Order: sequence, then structure tokens, then C-alpha cells
Amino acid sequence: MVSAVAVPATVVADTTQQAIGYPSLFLLVLIGALVPVVPTGALVSSAAVVAFHRAAPLSMVLVFATAALAAFLGDVALYWLGRRGMRSRNGSRWLEAIRARAPEDRLTQAQEKLADHDVTVLVLSRLVPAGRLPVMLACLIADWPVRRFVRGNLPACLAWAATYQLVGVLGGSLFAEPWQGVLAAIVLTVLISVAPAVWRRLWGPTAR
Repeated sequence: MVSAVAVPATVVADTTQQAIGYPSLFLLVLIGALVPVVPTGALVSSAAVVAFHRAAPLSMVLVFATAALAAFLGDVALYWLGRRGMRSRNGSRWLEAIRARAPEDRLTQAQEKLADHDVTVLVLSRLVPAGRLPVMLACLIADWPVRRFVRGNLPACLAWAATYQLVGVLGGSLFAEPWQGVLAAIVLTVLISVAPAVWRRLWGPTAR
């Protein structure tokens, strides 16, 4: 009699967590794509840890699909808003937000690489910490139409979601408790994010 009650309760709790978790993940990643202050990589990795410990393949698929779709829609919306700002005399706060996070040296590098490698740079830009916005601004300056940006951004978002999900699976596989895996995934994601900046500061051309 106890087990007959306990099993449905577990199923209901798990279903409730999923019903809340996936929309929350979608919304946070979408906001993070539009307002790049939310650590979206850490969110995806943490969700992947939980899905890994749930041992449900469908949960892993849903985390991947949710994260990739939210990132894609957020990027496309931000690019569209940026194009509107480029064509407006007064610009826009969205365009200014992109410019503020695309330093001149990073923008110059992005423009050079975009000219040499075209869409490939856009795909890689989402995998490089702080690389997305300089490349997006370079695409805006090069007057890429939204359709062309979409073609390059789709594989970029798929690769990004897969990469950070793999980070989460790695963190989840190392620890028995989900919270330990989430903590490990967050730490690993932060290290990945800050490593390029530390490297440039220590070994960049201005370092002496």
C-alpha cells in the first residue's frame, strides 16, 4: 500500500520539476542571449547534470533542444534589433549594448576573420568566451541580412548547447550527488569563461 502511493508521488514530483525546469531554462537562456550578463553556459551545464542523474535519455534531449532553441531565438532577435539600430539615425540601446561588449581590438579581429572564413567564424564565435558579440557586430557592420546570419547561427547554437551539455555530463559523472555535479559544472564553466582573458593578460602583446 505504501509503495502504491509512493510511486505516483515520485512521478508527479518528477513531472512537476520538468514542467517548471524546461520553461525556466528556455527563458533564462533567451534572456542571456539578449542581455549577455546571465551565465547561460552554466545554466545549460547545470540542467545537464540534473538530467544525467535522472538517467532519462529524453531529459538530455530536451535540455539540448531547449537550450539550443532559446539561444538561437535570442541571437536572431538581438541581431534583428542591431540591424534596426544600424539603420536608425539615433542608433538603439541594443546596438549600443553590443558595441559596449565588443572592444575595438576584438572587433578588428572578428572583422578580419569574418572576411577570411565567412560563416565558419560565426559558428566558432559561440564556442569562444566573449566571442559572440564582436562577431555579431562584425556581421552587422558587414551588412549581413538576417537570413544569412540565421544560416550561420543555427549550427553555432547547436554546437554551443552540445558543448555545455557535455560539460554538465562530465561534472555529473564525477559525483554521486546532483548538487555536487552542478557545483563542479559551474566551476568548470567559469574557468572556461575566464581562461582566455587571463591568458591575454598574462601572455598578450602588452604583457611584460
